[in-house]
Parts: sequence; C-alpha cells; structure tokens
Amino acid sequence: MPDYALGIDLGGTNLRFAAFRPDGRMLDKVSVPTNIGSGREALLQAIVGGVAQVRRLRGSDLLLGIGIGVPGFILLEKGIITKSPNLPGLENFAMRDELQSRLGPPVRLENDANAAALGEKWQGAGQQVDDLVLLTLGTGIGGGIISGGSVLHGYLGMAGELGHLTVDPSSDVLCGCGATGCLETQASATAIARMARESGLGEVTSAQVYTLAIGGNAQARTVFERMGRALGLGLSLLINTFNFPLYLLSGGVLAAWDLFAPALLDECRRRSLTFRQTDTRIEKATLGEEAGLYGAARLALP
Repeated sequence: MPDYALGIDLGGTNLRFAAFRPDGRMLDKVSVPTNIGSGREALLQAIVGGVAQVRRLRGSDLLLGIGIGVPGFILLEKGIITKSPNLPGLENFAMRDELQSRLGPPVRLENDANAAALGEKWQGAGQQVDDLVLLTLGTGIGGGIISGGSVLHGYLGMAGELGHLTVDPSSDVLCGCGATGCLETQASATAIARMARESGLGEVTSAQVYTLAIGGNAQARTVFERMGRALGLGLSLLINTFNFPLYLLSGGVLAAWDLFAPALLDECRRRSLTFRQTDTRIEKATLGEEAGLYGAARLALP
C-alpha cells in the first residue's frame, strides 16, 4: 500500500491541499475557499473537508502525516499560532492539537515562508545545497532560512523575518511591524505602488507600474531600480551574515526581474566582499506558489 504525505497551504483566500509521495512526486491537488470571515470553526471544518477529499482521491493509500504552512507566528513546540494578521480567528489557538484530534495522522505547523524555503530545498532550486535563504516578494516580504538542510527557527520559532531588515534608516515610511525603513517598505509590491505614486504616476498597482516600465516609462523604471537597490542592500546583509552559497527570490514581483536585478546585483557587489570574490548565487526560485505545499508535505515525512 503506497504511502503519502499531505501538504496544506493556509492562505487568506484559499486553502490548498496536495498529496506527495516520499520521493517528492506530487499526486493530487485540491483547493477550497478559506472563508475566514465565517469564523474559526468554519475554517477548521474546511480543512477537515479538504483533507477528506484528498483521502478519497488516494483511496487505500496510507496518509503518513499532515504539514500546514501558516502565515504568521507559531510556537512550534506547542503547536500554537500566536499571531496571524490575515487569519485573526486563529490567534493564540492550539491549532496543531485540535486538528490532530479531528484528523488522526500527526500534524505539523510551520510558517508559510519557512515551508516555501524547505520546499525549494527539497524539490526546487536548492536541491544541491544544504544552506540557503529564500525571500518571498509579494504584498509584503517573507523569508525562510535553511541551515544544514533544516529550517532555522531561532529560539521561539520567529527567525527569518527578513522583510523587517532595516535598509533605509532615514525613511519615515511606517511598516506593519511598527518600525520604519524595513525592506518590506522598500521592495514589496506595496512599496512599488507607493513609490510610483510618490513619483507622480498616480494610483497604480505594482503590475501597472511593471507595464509602464517595460513600455519605457522612465519614472516607472526608476521605481524598479530603487526597489532593486533596496533588495540588494538587504541581500548583501544576509550574504555577509550567513556566507551561504544560495539566495533565492520568489513571488509575484519576480516577473520584473530584468528591471530590478541589475541594480540588485550592483548593490551586492558594492556592499559585499564575499559576493564579489566567491561564487555566491542569487537566483529565481523554481517552484512558484507550490513551494509551500512541497515544504509543508516534507515536514510530515519521516
């Protein structure tokens, strides 16, 4: 009887489920609405229902365990979600034990960016290394650190909040964390839209700024250069700190790689002797939005 693990990506809009063989082969995928506005119990029932769908698809195959990527802070040893801005109904909730009692197989929780980093290490761009950093570039900026093949958690499980590295101490742009000058305020999709607005481009989305930039708009191109320099500053700090061989970028903003990467790489060369003189790599992640599913499933395997 074949074995499989189940990875779950707990998003603010959709719950995504995927079954994986222990060798990393994805089998079945299911997606259902998160419906967090209906309350915690409705969300738990949606998770239980999604797991049941996958189990029906797998028939008599043995479910080894379930991993869940959660956008927020988790006390890993206790399986408690302490804070999740996009899922407020889960704050200070012992989700692991509750789901394990309803589902049966062992359940493990992980921060969603950490799960994505683990996924890239397992079956993505990081398969050939044991140490890497992943930055997820979206509405905000998340991060995951893999050291010695495993997620680096820190003593409370909150390591890897890389979007909150200070890259512009003179900035007065307030970040959601309460500080100013964070990488997230200078290099996320939200930051791109704000910088475009400040440049006189009006109320535009980051995608619209991208369209303007590839069309030759000088102000839009400057926005991506600024974004690239901020990202390069943040990456140079990480390179100088960790001396890892690989730094990966993922997320929706990655579509603009050709617009921001030259400034990013120039900043890294300027600020990091290690980057200049070694074969340290900064590359695109390869698993896209499925990285978190891979990583969550890997958590559930022996």
